[in-house]
Amino acid sequence: MAVTLPEAMLEQYERFSLYNSPYPAHDGGCAVDLYPGTLVDGRTTAAPSPVAGTVTEIRSVRAPPKPYAPEHDHLILIDCEGPAPLDGMTVRILHVEPTVEVGDGIDCGDSLGRLVRAGFFAPWVDNHLHVGFRAPEQNPYRASGSLPIELEVSPRPLAWDGSGRVVSSGDTYVVLDAPAHPDPGTGFVGVRADGGGVLDGGMPHYEGGGVFRRGRSLEDGSESVSLNGDRLGVADGRTVAWDGVTVTANDDPITGLSLFCARDGDFGAKLICPDRAFDVGERVQVRVRSDES
Repeated sequence: MAVTLPEAMLEQYERFSLYNSPYPAHDGGCAVDLYPGTLVDGRTTAAPSPVAGTVTEIRSVRAPPKPYAPEHDHLILIDCEGPAPLDGMTVRILHVEPTVEVGDGIDCGDSLGRLVRAGFFAPWVDNHLHVGFRAPEQNPYRASGSLPIELEVSPRPLAWDGSGRVVSSGDTYVVLDAPAHPDPGTGFVGVRADGGGVLDGGMPHYEGGGVFRRGRSLEDGSESVSLNGDRLGVADGRTVAWDGVTVTANDDPITGLSLFCARDGDFGAKLICPDRAFDVGERVQVRVRSDES
C-alpha cells in the first residue's frame, strides 16, 4: 500500500525530498520533507499544514544530541479529513514547535506553529516539515513504519553538465547557478540522471537516494544510475543504493551533493562542503569518482 500526495498539497512548498535525509524513517521513500518558502532572519519558520484534519496528539520526542540543535523535537499527529487518497490516514509531522492544540481542526495550509531545528538535522539542512502517513490500524508513534509515498506531480528533469558558478554559501555548503529552473514557480524540477528521471537524496553522504520518472518510480528491476557518465549506484525500483563514490569540486573531494525537487527560482546544485571554501562567483566543476579507481 502506498500514499499518493496530491499536486495541490505539494504546491504549498518550494521544495520537497523523499530521500535526502539520514533519518531511517525515509528508507524506501516512506516519508517526505517539505520546505516552505517564507524566510524570517534568513531561516524558514512558517509551518503550513500539508493536510486538513483534526490534531489528535502532540508529544515531545528525543533527538540525537548535536551541538547546534536541541535534543528534543515535537511530534504532531493529525487524523486526515480528505481529500482521497489521504482521507482517514494518520499524519505524523516533526520539526514544528506547535501552536495548535489537541482537538483543533485545521485546513490545509493553516499554520501548525514554528519550524525548529533538531538533532535529526545535519548542519547543512534547511528548516522543513518531516511528514509520514500511517493507515488507521498502524502504530503512529514508531519512527519507522510509514507508508511508501508516491507523487501526483511529475518533476521535470533538468540536464546538468556538473558545472556552475557559486551564487550563495553557508558554513557547510554552497549553491551553484546551474541547473536553473526554466520557469520558476510553475512546477517542480530536479537534476536529470543520464537515463532519464530526477535524482533525489544526499549523495554519497547518506546511504541511498532515489530516482523519479514520470512522477513515479522506475519500473521494477535493478538498473545502473549515472550522472554525466559517472556511475552513482544501482536502482531497485525508484530507490538507489549509492556505490562507493567520492564527489569532487574542481578536483577536490567534498562531502557530497544535495539532490531534491524544487519549484522556486533559486534552484541550483547544492554542494555539501564543510571542509572546503568556495568564493561567490567562483566557477566549479563537479564530478563523481568511484572509490575503486
